[in-house]
Amino acid sequence: MKKLIYVFFLILFPLSIFSQEKVEGIIYEENSDTKKTPLLGANVYWLNTEVGTVTDFDGKFSIPYKESYSQLVVSYIGFKSDTIQVKNPNKQIKSSLISKGNLDEVTVVSRKKATSRSYIEAKNVINVSSDELLKAACCNLSESFETNPSIDVNFADAISGTRQIKMLGLTSPYILIAMENIPTVRGAAQAYGLSFTPGTWVESIQITKGAGSVVNGYESIAGQINAELQKPTKDDKLFVNLYGASSQRLELNTHYNTKVSEKWSTGVYLHGNTHQEEHDVNDDNFLDMPQYQQVNVMNRWQYTDTENGFVGFFNIRYLNDEKQTGELNFDPDTDKLTTNAWGSEINTTRYDFSGKLGYVNPELPWRSAGLQFAVSNHQQDSYFGLRRYDIEHSSIYSNFIYNSIIGDSRHKIKTGFDFTYDKYDELVETTSYERIDNSVGAFFEYNFDNLDDLNFTAGMRVDNHNRLGLFVTPRVHARYTPWEKSAFRASVGRGKRLANIFAENQNLFATSRNININASAEGNIYGLDPEIAWNYGVSYLQGFNLFGNKADVTFDFYRTDFQNQVVVDWENPREISFYNLENDSYANSFQTEFNYNLFEHFDVRLAYKYYDVKTKYQTGEKMKPLTAQHRFFANASYETHIKNNSQWKFDVTYNWLGKQRFPSTVANPAEFQLPEYSPTVSTINAQVTKVFSPRFEIYVGGENITNVRQDNPILDPENPFGSNFDSTFVYGPVFGSLYYAGLRYRIK
Repeated sequence: MKKLIYVFFLILFPLSIFSQEKVEGIIYEENSDTKKTPLLGANVYWLNTEVGTVTDFDGKFSIPYKESYSQLVVSYIGFKSDTIQVKNPNKQIKSSLISKGNLDEVTVVSRKKATSRSYIEAKNVINVSSDELLKAACCNLSESFETNPSIDVNFADAISGTRQIKMLGLTSPYILIAMENIPTVRGAAQAYGLSFTPGTWVESIQITKGAGSVVNGYESIAGQINAELQKPTKDDKLFVNLYGASSQRLELNTHYNTKVSEKWSTGVYLHGNTHQEEHDVNDDNFLDMPQYQQVNVMNRWQYTDTENGFVGFFNIRYLNDEKQTGELNFDPDTDKLTTNAWGSEINTTRYDFSGKLGYVNPELPWRSAGLQFAVSNHQQDSYFGLRRYDIEHSSIYSNFIYNSIIGDSRHKIKTGFDFTYDKYDELVETTSYERIDNSVGAFFEYNFDNLDDLNFTAGMRVDNHNRLGLFVTPRVHARYTPWEKSAFRASVGRGKRLANIFAENQNLFATSRNININASAEGNIYGLDPEIAWNYGVSYLQGFNLFGNKADVTFDFYRTDFQNQVVVDWENPREISFYNLENDSYANSFQTEFNYNLFEHFDVRLAYKYYDVKTKYQTGEKMKPLTAQHRFFANASYETHIKNNSQWKFDVTYNWLGKQRFPSTVANPAEFQLPEYSPTVSTINAQVTKVFSPRFEIYVGGENITNVRQDNPILDPENPFGSNFDSTFVYGPVFGSLYYAGLRYRIK
C-alpha cells in the first residue's frame, strides 16, 4: 500500500508544456428575440488539430493559440457547426449557432431551458437554473425539488414539519449535498440543513446521479447535489421577495449587492421567516406544522482579477432557527420536559465561514488551481416530550485542486488533496457521546474527451481516517454518442461513510420507542461499523424532433449494493434498532423521463420511477418502509410572449405515489395496528406569475390544491406518553391545501 501511495503522489503534478497565447469568446444559441442565450457545453477547437475546449454555463470559452492556427470550429449536437476565421487573436470571438431542426424555418425561436441535461459530459448531471426554482416559489433548498422528478420529497414525521429528500430510493445521508462544492448538509445539519439555505440565494443546482467525482470526497453513495450561490457581480443590485401563505407563514428575502472597488464586490443576503399560528386540521390535538421563526444573514465577497487570473469568493453567515411543536395546550415555560403536555422545541444556532480562491494561468488557460476552505459551528438544543437531544458540531474543511492537460485538451486531469476535521458532542437523553473525526486524502482524476463520440473519466482517491483507517475510493464514468443527439452513459463507484445515527434519525425521538444499539467491540462509531456500498448505473439520453418541435427521452437504471450498512430497523413498534448488516441490502432504481416542447413556449415533462429497495432485517428480507415502488410525475409550463416587457407564466405539477409499506405494528393493540400498505397519494401544485416589467412581478400558487391529506398521521395521540405513541408513519401530506402569494422586485 505504501508503494501505491508513493506512485499516487508522483502523478499529482504533471509536467508543464510550452507557453501559448489564448483566444477567448462567447457562444450563443441563435434566437429570434434581441436577448441572446449563452450555449453551455459547445465544442470549440482549432481546425485540423486536437486542441479544443467547451463553453461554460455562460457560453464563455478560452482556448490556447498559436500563429499556425487560423480557423476556429464551433459545434454542438443538434446545431449547425460554424467555422470562424481568426485574424486577430486579441479580439473576443462571438458566434451564434443555429438549430439543425429549424434550418428550413424563416424565423428561429429558442429559449434557455430551466432544466437541462448535457449530451457531452461523462457524468449523468441535471442542471437546474434559478428560473426552475422560481416555478415553485421555493422558500428553502428542501422545497426546491418539487418540479424535479429525480428527487423525491416527503415529510420525515408528523411533528417537526421537516422535509426529507431521497435519490435512487435512498435518503439524504447517502447523498453528498454541497454548497459550491463544499460539503455542507452533513453531520449535525443532516436533518434540518436543507431548510437553512433560502431558495433565492441559489443561482443553480447540479444533480449528479450515481457515483460522483472523487474530487468532492468519499462519502457520496447515491449521488451528489451541488448548489451554486448568487454572485455579487451577476446578481441584481437590489432584490426583494415577499411571500405569504394561507397558513399565515410569512417570509422575506432581500439581496443587496454593490461594487466596492475595481476588483472587489460584496453582497448582503437577508432571509427571515415566521409562522406562529396553531393549525390542527385533523383534530388530533397536535399541531399539524410547527410554530417557528428563522433569521439567516450572509455577507458574500467576490474578488476578480482577470488580468492576473484570480477569482475568489468569501462568505460569512449567521443562522438562528427556532421551532416549537406538540400538543395545542403545550406551554414551554411550564410544560418543558414534563408530562403536563407533550411538546418539543428545536433551537439551532449556526456560524459559517467559507471561501474559495481560484487561479487560471493567463498564459496557459488550461492550467488552473483552486483552494476551498470552510469552518462552521452548529449547535442544536432540543427536546421531544421527555427526551432531550443536544448536539454541537464543529467542522473544518479544506480542499486544494489542480487542473491541467496532458499533451492536448482531449486529456484533462484534476488532482489535489483535502483535509476534514469534525468534533461532535451529543447528549441523547442522559447519555453523552463525544468524538473527533479527522481525515487526510489525495485524489487524481483523468478525463478523455475527443469532442465527438467519447468522454471517459476515471478517478481514484486515497484517504487516511482516524476511525476508518487507510482506504481507496475508485470511480469511473463514461459517455458514448453512437448517433446524433444521443448519449449513452455508464458509471461505477464506491462510497464509504460513518452513520450519525441520532442526527440522521431525529424523528425517532417523537415516538415512545426504546433505542437499541447492537454494538460490537470493533465498532468505529456508537459501536457500529462504517457503511460501504458500490453504485452501478447506466443511462441513455436521446434528443429528437417530434412534429417539428424539440423533445428528448431519458432511461436511467442504478443499483446500489451495500457491503455493509447500518440498518435502521423499525419493525418492532416498541423499539428502534440500529445494527450492522448481516445479509444483503440493495436499492434498484429505474426512471424514464420525457421532455417535449409541445408548442412555442409550452413545455411538458413526464416521468415514471420504479424502486426496489430491500434489506434483510433480523426478522427477514423486507422492502424499505414508507418508500413507494411506483411513482409518476407530470409537469407543464407555459409562458406568453413578452409584450412591453410584460408576460404571464403558468406552471402545474402532478405527483402520484403508489402504496408504501408500513413498518410492522402487529405487536400493538388492535386499535393501534396499521394495514400492511398505505393508500396511494396524488397531489397537484400550481403557480401563476405575472411579470409587469423587468423590475416587478407577482405570483400566486397552491400546494396540494386537491386537499389530499393523511387523516391520522400520529398513532395514539390521546396518550403521547404511553407505549403506542408514534409520529413517524407519514406517507403523504399532513396539513392539506396551502395557498400562497408573493412579489419580487429587483433593480439591476
